[in-house]
Amino acid sequence: MYYFIVNPNSHSGRGRIIWDQLHQQLLLRGISFQYCLTRYSGHATKIASEASLLGIDSEPVYMIAIGGDGTIQEVLTGITDFDRVVFGYIPTGSGNDFCRSMELPFDPMESLEYILKAERIAPIDVPYLIRGEKKSHFGISTGIGYDAGVCQEVLATPLKKVFNRLGLGKLIYLFIALKQLIFISPGKMTVTLDGENTFSYDHVYFTAVMNQRYEGGGFKFCPDARPDDGQLDMILVEGVGKLKLLFCLPTAFFGKHTGIKGIHIMTCRDIHIHSENALPVHIDGESGGIRQDLTVSIEKKPLNYNFFGPLKNGMNNLGYISRDAAAKQPNYKGIYIYFEENRYILESRFFYWAKAFEQKYPQEFQVYYEDDGFICYRVVQNEAQLYNFAIDYGYNK
Repeated sequence: MYYFIVNPNSHSGRGRIIWDQLHQQLLLRGISFQYCLTRYSGHATKIASEASLLGIDSEPVYMIAIGGDGTIQEVLTGITDFDRVVFGYIPTGSGNDFCRSMELPFDPMESLEYILKAERIAPIDVPYLIRGEKKSHFGISTGIGYDAGVCQEVLATPLKKVFNRLGLGKLIYLFIALKQLIFISPGKMTVTLDGENTFSYDHVYFTAVMNQRYEGGGFKFCPDARPDDGQLDMILVEGVGKLKLLFCLPTAFFGKHTGIKGIHIMTCRDIHIHSENALPVHIDGESGGIRQDLTVSIEKKPLNYNFFGPLKNGMNNLGYISRDAAAKQPNYKGIYIYFEENRYILESRFFYWAKAFEQKYPQEFQVYYEDDGFICYRVVQNEAQLYNFAIDYGYNK
């Protein structure tokens, strides 16, 4: 049975519009399902807790979160029995770091298509942090310091809704990030990994603990993070001048920041962070309050996830590449052409172009290198027959 938990207020009300479209499709196809719309912060956790009881070991409930990254966090926190649930996600938020990291479609209707196919079920890690007597699961990341401060101020400002409606949501993040960078004072932090190795730093901007590669709307802070390896990835930024940090941040969009002095990336299963001063904390981009201590671990039992398409060596897949996406045109120019929906449009267009060329010239077009998430082709040429390549994605005139 499918159970949809819908955040109608995600992306400034866009979630309700998208759900109405999905709801109509489900009815037209005669799909058996239940759903519930969230009404307040934390409501998705309560709904997920009750919906978990609907599944049994032999026939789990397919619990689908519809909203932003914060909705994922609430739903994961509410799941009481991992054996009774298969988790799925349809994006309607503005950050969509879960989709970006898992290489899932950004288009809600396309996501629904893949969920209904249920081609493959695979386990993913579910990290958690302890807040008082409560255990809070998360899907992407949690952090303390500068990145959490930006998240909290963005959530509080009324300008976020205005910018989202104009399609300029990322600008509000950029503006607040620059403002906070000017006034932030780095402080002392102590980090203990797996209860054994302790490291102390004097001028820390932030520390983030990640289950996925991306956070903050596209920052690839931990390029090697995988949600199925039983490990947490941690990034800590310290001892870097503000001007240097300002120029370093853009490189994190591409995961090219890891070799910069003052940026530390480590892996562990359990982590405790102590800050000399009380600092903002975020959980999947939502406010986690102001705290000095942060303890994060991974649940011993993974959660089954409804993946799209074929998997190669775990998480990486090409399920988000589609002919529908290849038929579209990117919405932005410049650097934004490589983010969110535009990215899978570009990759889909190139994928099918490459396949067509390979079919036409099988001897000349060869795979030079391939791994879980990357493929490089080479063209074998001779002096008598040379090829010129110009790939036009529709924005070059």
